[in-house]
Amino acid sequence: MPENSDLKVLKNVVGGELVEAASGATYDVVDPTTGAVYAAAPASGAEDVDRAYAAAAAAFETWGRTSPKERSEALLKIADAIDARADEIVAVEVKDTGKPIGLTASEELPPSSDHFRFFAGAARVLEGKSAGEYLPGHTSWIRREPIGVVGQVTPWNYPLMMMIWKIAPALAAGNTVVLKPSDTTPASSVLLAEICQEFLPPGVLNVVTGDRDTGRLLVTHKTPQMVSITGSVRAGMEVAGAAATDLKRVHLELGGKAPVIVFDDADLEAAAEAIATAGYFNAGQDCTAATRVLAGPRIHDDFVSALTEQARTLKTGMPDDEDVLFGPLNNPDQLARVSGMVDRLPDHANVEAGGGRADVAGGEQGYFYQPTVLSGLRQDDEQIQSEIFGPVITVQRFDDEAEALRWANGVEYGLSSSVWTRDHARALRMSRDLDFGVVWINTHIPFVSEMPHGGFKHSGYGKDLSMYGLEDYTRIKHVMSFLGEG
Repeated sequence: MPENSDLKVLKNVVGGELVEAASGATYDVVDPTTGAVYAAAPASGAEDVDRAYAAAAAAFETWGRTSPKERSEALLKIADAIDARADEIVAVEVKDTGKPIGLTASEELPPSSDHFRFFAGAARVLEGKSAGEYLPGHTSWIRREPIGVVGQVTPWNYPLMMMIWKIAPALAAGNTVVLKPSDTTPASSVLLAEICQEFLPPGVLNVVTGDRDTGRLLVTHKTPQMVSITGSVRAGMEVAGAAATDLKRVHLELGGKAPVIVFDDADLEAAAEAIATAGYFNAGQDCTAATRVLAGPRIHDDFVSALTEQARTLKTGMPDDEDVLFGPLNNPDQLARVSGMVDRLPDHANVEAGGGRADVAGGEQGYFYQPTVLSGLRQDDEQIQSEIFGPVITVQRFDDEAEALRWANGVEYGLSSSVWTRDHARALRMSRDLDFGVVWINTHIPFVSEMPHGGFKHSGYGKDLSMYGLEDYTRIKHVMSFLGEG
């Protein structure tokens, strides 16, 4: 335990109680706006993961048999509690992430409670094949059941929202959960778990904090029947490999490298403003961020200029500054990654705006990075093929629709994409041929609870949000009865 009594001390949430790690060990949680330690969180080990899974397994015996109505009512109460404690939740989320206070309150909290309300309703309308006599003298029907105990791992870019994307459908379907948040952003996950304890039986939702080793323990444990992770491709592959040894179900939402295809007939100014916002929001730390632009030959130069002007106008800064669009990168490793990507630019590429750490509060405080625009990159360059995950937008010039499509699909990711054009037929062709789980037309990055989010290829498999997301947390059982005839 750190000696500084001013530090916030977090605890695990296990079996309805707030508990320290069995060893008593903690680790430091850092404020990314300053780089200073502000909290201590449990450094959970095998005993803590065992305890959490035991609580979840015991709770499943009753929670898995509750009616959809009961589960729905619990989720609705959680949604109301999120709204009622919005200011407190925002303050905790901002301290962990450095995000702007106003944007976090307006853009993340309303969807968070809405997701709970959606899945509260979805729990009561699960569908299956109609019962009937598919074999003479026998009646068959389908049972859609919860999977059981689920292990979940969430990332640091949207710690609160990604937790909700995972736990809301899992709980709605009747599963119990053990969740590990990112080690750099555990506070809002612990707070939300505390809030949920008022409305859920003990052990239905458990949160243990810790590093990657804790995550490995969570994934490889014998108890869960399913593991779900939102994170990097590397982490997803490791989870899938570990789960395969025990034939656990796996739900993966991994990285992205979203192509943003701007055709010559697009509204250039409107597109530049919208794409800059969708590319720099949350410091570009979003697997769907609009950071890989493909621009038509006639507008390319003007579009680079328009994006450059946007980059020079938009601001990064401290959370309480109402004029900033985004805050710092999450941690020093991410700052080094983004800086390295820009520093290693090939000779044929250009930095049109930004390209270095941002001067905030009169110095290089925290992990802030300037809004950046890069041009002249080629399809096989590292900055095009790899996820930068920072406030860096690249722009490539394509010659025709076929080349735009080939370049758009020419990466290992397949999460999200967008097309900007006034040509309806072209937009439909592109939406058909783009190899991505989400295609936006003349917009980029909006989400709604009713529509699925999830990717292809190295972006993983499984869906978040929507009825498809709920179905991912269920299993299908066929029941057949002999009718005693003949």
